[in-house]
Amino acid sequence: MNVPLSPDDSLRTALAGLVDGLPPKVAAQAVERLITNYRGRTPTDAPVLRDRSDVVAYAAYRMPATYQAVCSALEAFAEAVPGWVPAGHVDIGGGTGAATWAVNATWAGERAVTVLDWAEPALALGREIAAANPELKAVEWLRSRIGASLTIESTDLVTVSYVLGELTEDDRAAVVDAAASSGRAVVVVEPGTPDGYARVIEARDRLIRAGFHIAAPCPHSATCPIVRGEDWCHFPARVSRSSLHRQVKGGSLPYEDEKFSYVAAARFPVTPAPARVVRRPQIRKGQVLLDLCETEEHLRRETVTKRHGPLYRAARNADWGDRWPPSEA
Repeated sequence: MNVPLSPDDSLRTALAGLVDGLPPKVAAQAVERLITNYRGRTPTDAPVLRDRSDVVAYAAYRMPATYQAVCSALEAFAEAVPGWVPAGHVDIGGGTGAATWAVNATWAGERAVTVLDWAEPALALGREIAAANPELKAVEWLRSRIGASLTIESTDLVTVSYVLGELTEDDRAAVVDAAASSGRAVVVVEPGTPDGYARVIEARDRLIRAGFHIAAPCPHSATCPIVRGEDWCHFPARVSRSSLHRQVKGGSLPYEDEKFSYVAAARFPVTPAPARVVRRPQIRKGQVLLDLCETEEHLRRETVTKRHGPLYRAARNADWGDRWPPSEA
């Protein structure tokens, strides 16, 4: 009996098949050019993904990282809305569909899905890749300018991942407002850089003003306690490196950590984490130091020692980005 592949395995297999016919040198050159020029330096009316070779190289190199980052954000969101499953999903600026795959990995099953993007080659490849997942075969892949003129039909979930950095300030605001007016829940993911965090905070503020409740990563919907310009909120997602990753970066490790910033919010009641681990835990002899963002709108360091028993064991297993304390503790 054939066992169905998980979304992770299906996506990995589909991406591996894409680069089989693409000369390694061509793929590497395309990736280098796209890394340099793609994010945040392109007018919204002139997509950089020009043709199939561009899109294949970019998908093989970047799609796994985007997928893992969005999966991490959606997992945190799902913890805050237990029992909720989106019946529909719109992926704004979805390109080859990384966020669509991530939503399917978080909530299995078929649903009404629309992917909107300006680059037709990216949409075409996304449709091709999605054929590897039976639950994504009915996805609509529509060309649309991502900006002030964007209109979206009402849906349960709207994702906006790795898109806002490509837009002007006015277009960013318009896209977030469009997502807020159309979705019951909105998840925004950006690169884990100071600029990416700033865009996430802008989106967070707009969602709160639109009546949304913050579900993750924040334990509250009040002002972020991090002082902008001094620090920024971001998290890691572990990504398996493909041969193309290793070829382009010259790295030997079989994995890398994708740093990302995100906000997940909903119009309906949510149950955010009591606290969130916002730095990598420091494990020392007999104790674990946890940097936490808490409901009291401030950051605090908690020291968990052996005398805390089960909580100490939980702290040793805690990871950057986890809720604290864990549900089972």
